Formats: sequence, structure tokens, C-alpha cells
Amino acid sequence: MKIQYKLGGEKLLKCQICGKPADKHHIVYRSQGGLEFPLNFKYLCSEHHRGKNGPHKNKKVDLEYKLEMQKQLEKLLCKKFYRLDELITLLQINKRILKKLFKDYKLYKEGYKSIDIIYRLMGNKIYTEYMMEEYYDFTANF
Repeated sequence: MKIQYKLGGEKLLKCQICGKPADKHHIVYRSQGGLEFPLNFKYLCSEHHRGKNGPHKNKKVDLEYKLEMQKQLEKLLCKKFYRLDELITLLQINKRILKKLFKDYKLYKEGYKSIDIIYRLMGNKIYTEYMMEEYYDFTANF
């Protein structure tokens, strides 16, 4: 959810956690293969973005955001296959980018497999709740 307010006619984004002015955070970082599309954004103030409890310095928070995004994608892409025109509408990603993104994936007569789409949008990785348990087990040993 994107929250905005106006300052002198200019729209400013609000942090989804505390409501302060915010920056756009890429949940799947661009360096991880993340794209510019609404589900990959979380609006965070500088403290919740780059602070000690933000996703850039706190791996637990980073993983929580990624799991949240993946669940949203799984809910949105509930059919087994999707055509490009459906993905353009659902994900709000332009056709050229989507074609380039899925050029190495098998195109079935019904479209692309939803699991392949999610895998690619998550930076070629699937996240699990088990990863959170592993994180807690790892940190408990210190």
C-alpha cells in the first residue's frame, strides 16, 4: 500500500511503517534481478529503509519482505499459466521488459507457468518459511 500526502502541491510518499516521508525500497534488489513494478516496492523512511532494523542491514526484515512479496505474487498468479497480455495487466510491467525477462523460459500453448513467473520475479529464487526458521536457528547460536 502506497501512502501519499501533499507538500506545496507536490505528492510525497509516506513510510508504510511509521508515516514519515519515504523512499521507494526494492524488495528484490535490482542487483538481485529485481524489477520496477508495484509489488516489488515498499515505501520506507530512511530509518526503516537503511537503519539497523531496515532490510539493508537486517536480513530477517529483508527475508520477511521477500516472503510477503512472494505470497502476494502467489495469490495474484493463482492460475497455472499466464499469457503476456495478462501479465502486463496484472503486474503492470511493460511488454518489452516481460518478453526479455522470459525469453529463456518455455512458452506453453497456455502461456508461461506461474511458478516460473514467480521464480523470475523473485530474482531467480523461491523463498520459504523454513528460511526464517534457519535464520532464527543461526542467530540463536551466537
